[in-house]
Amino acid sequence: MAEPATALVWFKRDLRLRDHAPLVEAARFERALALVLIEPAWLDSPECHPRHVAYLLACLAPLREALAARGLPLLVRVGEAVPVLEALRRMHGLSHLLSHEETGPGWSYTRDKAVAAWCRTQGVAWLEWPQTGVVRRLRSRSGWAAQWARRMQAPPLPRSAGWAGVPDLLPEPLPTLGDLGLSGPGPTLPPAGEAAAWAGLGSFLQGRAAGYRRALSSPLSAETGCSRLSEHLAFGTVSMRCVFQATERARQATPDAALARDLTSFGARLRWHCHFMQKLEDEPAVEWRNFSRAHDGLRPGDAGCEAPWRQELFEAWCEGRTGYPMVDACMRQLRATGWLNFRMRAMLVSFAAYHLWLHWRAPGLFLARQFLDFEPGIHWSQMQMQSGTTGINTLRIYSPAKQAAEHDPEGRYRRRWLPEWGTPAYPAPVVEEATVLAHAKTVLYGLRQQAPARAEAQAIQARHGSRRSGLPPSGRRRGRAPVPSPSQMTFW
Repeated sequence: MAEPATALVWFKRDLRLRDHAPLVEAARFERALALVLIEPAWLDSPECHPRHVAYLLACLAPLREALAARGLPLLVRVGEAVPVLEALRRMHGLSHLLSHEETGPGWSYTRDKAVAAWCRTQGVAWLEWPQTGVVRRLRSRSGWAAQWARRMQAPPLPRSAGWAGVPDLLPEPLPTLGDLGLSGPGPTLPPAGEAAAWAGLGSFLQGRAAGYRRALSSPLSAETGCSRLSEHLAFGTVSMRCVFQATERARQATPDAALARDLTSFGARLRWHCHFMQKLEDEPAVEWRNFSRAHDGLRPGDAGCEAPWRQELFEAWCEGRTGYPMVDACMRQLRATGWLNFRMRAMLVSFAAYHLWLHWRAPGLFLARQFLDFEPGIHWSQMQMQSGTTGINTLRIYSPAKQAAEHDPEGRYRRRWLPEWGTPAYPAPVVEEATVLAHAKTVLYGLRQQAPARAEAQAIQARHGSRRSGLPPSGRRRGRAPVPSPSQMTFW
């Protein structure tokens, strides 16, 4: 008698039951089981922080319970993908591997190639589905917005009623940070898991979204005025499509014109979220090299730059002791909580790039470890955009003093995160602003006027620039709420 067809659902960054194509497909098989891998390549990567691992573990307990209630056992294994998959194939006779596509950093791309080769060798069919608006093997950005809209408007997949799970698989204790050789993540993490994601989405759409366009810029109001869904989207405890459609329903249902504009703005950011991820999908090398090669070698830390790396400036920035209070307060909040609103994130990168004249790679790795919602495609695109190395975006040089005056006029935020501010213990500025910014502007604006840089910028725009055709209503201009362009906003 032939062995029953057995499917393995490989959870990666899609830790949910609802709107999950691999789980729907698994219900068609005679036997099924599910897997979460905690890979040494991830733990050892320079982007990983114990808070990321702790949040993953917090997501797994409710996920495993919900799957078990419907008959699907969830295995959690620590190890590299191919050896773990081979052991499960030998034990359970896997015929199919089911997963979502992933747009990740270099280590995950290398792993996926190894898994694909293993599947071919062992005769295992690997089926993958998209879960965001990112399009694999995209030939042209023309029409991408319409493809994104079609995906977001398609009906979400319902939770499966149940699976024919592999029998006799008993639940095992989830690993702890200590088991993985990691120290604690620090302060309390935000709520994790699918139920927490939907609760957060509900509280935003049912109340907190009012005033969103104003609230998102100030670190004081953004703490509650932003959606706070970024870590849920990064870990996949809710799908982009479900968030988009819930936002559209709320926008269409509200009689409040101001709230409708706020929801329009939020919906546009969901598209930009995928727009930036698409850049990494199309050109994985932007994780470690400049979009515009005309900018190579300009700053210390970039290959070919003869100027020495200023470790003391980098450490002052990382530790929140630059002598610029708004910068330091933002860095202190980020390190303590793992979250910071978009404008203040952009200011931190701008300060490292223009005031300190540091190449974006080392600051980007540090920030990746701090951001609980680290999303590689958005992160590296934004690091380059805010550092001025894309060649196509407006140079955005943030004044810390201006940001403080506009978004913390009474100093409440700075006093909260920077208790030594205004005392002799607070350091003097590490650089003189007028001098360093004059140098940065001279170099970068001068470079952009050169013919080779201008020609390269045209090619970058053709490959990675945004297109507006085919947008759904929330992505079009409506009334007095214009859709921001990539040069006008950031999307962390």
